[in-house]
Amino acid sequence: MLSSVAATSAKNSGFARRRRWLAAVVVLLLAAAWHPALRYAHAAQFLEALSLLGKSEPPRAVRVTSEELVIPGAAGPIRARLYFRADRPRGPGVVVAHGVHYRGIDERRLVPFARALAREGLVVLTPELAELADYRITASGIGVMTQAVRYLMTRRDHVSDERVGLLGFSFAGGLALVAAALPELHGKLSFVTSVGGHQDLARVLHFLIHDQIATPRGLEHQKAHEYGLVVLVYQRIEAFVPAPDVPVLRAAFKAWLEEDRSGARTFASQRTTAAGERLWSLLEAGTLNTLGPELDRMLASEQRELAALSPSGHLRAIDAPVYLLHGAHDSVIPPSETDFGDGELGNVPHAALVSPLIEHVEVSGAAGLSAKLKLLAFMANLF
Repeated sequence: MLSSVAATSAKNSGFARRRRWLAAVVVLLLAAAWHPALRYAHAAQFLEALSLLGKSEPPRAVRVTSEELVIPGAAGPIRARLYFRADRPRGPGVVVAHGVHYRGIDERRLVPFARALAREGLVVLTPELAELADYRITASGIGVMTQAVRYLMTRRDHVSDERVGLLGFSFAGGLALVAAALPELHGKLSFVTSVGGHQDLARVLHFLIHDQIATPRGLEHQKAHEYGLVVLVYQRIEAFVPAPDVPVLRAAFKAWLEEDRSGARTFASQRTTAAGERLWSLLEAGTLNTLGPELDRMLASEQRELAALSPSGHLRAIDAPVYLLHGAHDSVIPPSETDFGDGELGNVPHAALVSPLIEHVEVSGAAGLSAKLKLLAFMANLF
């Protein structure tokens, strides 16, 4: 195992390599006057910023201002944050929706992502999707994104264009595509982007239970990340334990998802039933897939609800360019979901990319120059 010093050196070397290839690409594009070169330059700078997640912003970085907001919503107020350049507070607008994570708009990857976009001249609105922040995938997220788009369009003090973009991560990516297909957003979007999102939610949930996924090439086996199955069971706790254990095990599962193992065990210690004991034991042993038959029956009874949360069959109703981006080894939402979306869109203007440089929702990994150029070209669509 590398020592901490060697590990730090290796990371710094990796960051340096990423900076060098991004700089080289920008020089080549500008030298060749590849149209539109400025968009590729913005994309290269943006990707460099993403490669430095967790590190401090570079000296002389453009200052980004953020504004805390509360947006009126049909189901109640929506907490949100607006990001824009301090020296150029007006530009194209984009709504960025976080994935399933308890920190919501404060999530450690979302904040630097939004700031990186803003540094390149975009005005970025991040709305809090409260139910996704509580590990629940519901139609609420679709409504929040729709209202966020409509709100951002009114901010003419910051937004320069009549239409705005919409980008969603993970399950919010699939929900963003559902929202984009709604009549309420026709004529309002400049683009919609799904990063690691689903096309068919029922198909993804089946994968999380059984480690097998239907793809355009046929059935394939892949080990699903435990996280997805824990979320799936968390949403349905009341179906597995009697009422007295529902609140304590719901709290225990949520703490587990938040990586607070000590807190999870403290909550779970209050369980009082045999069913509660069984469920907790399965979680600790990493064998929640034992509940497969029960989960299958539940999902079979929820087909209509799951279809309403899936963009499958509706992608051609979107009247804006559609961009689908996925990590090649995503074990939460398989990359075959982007393959299905690509196939459904057919000859409709869109772009789809499955990249080895992407994990579930962040730039990572290593690959050759071809993969880097493809990712660069894809990201240029946002600028």
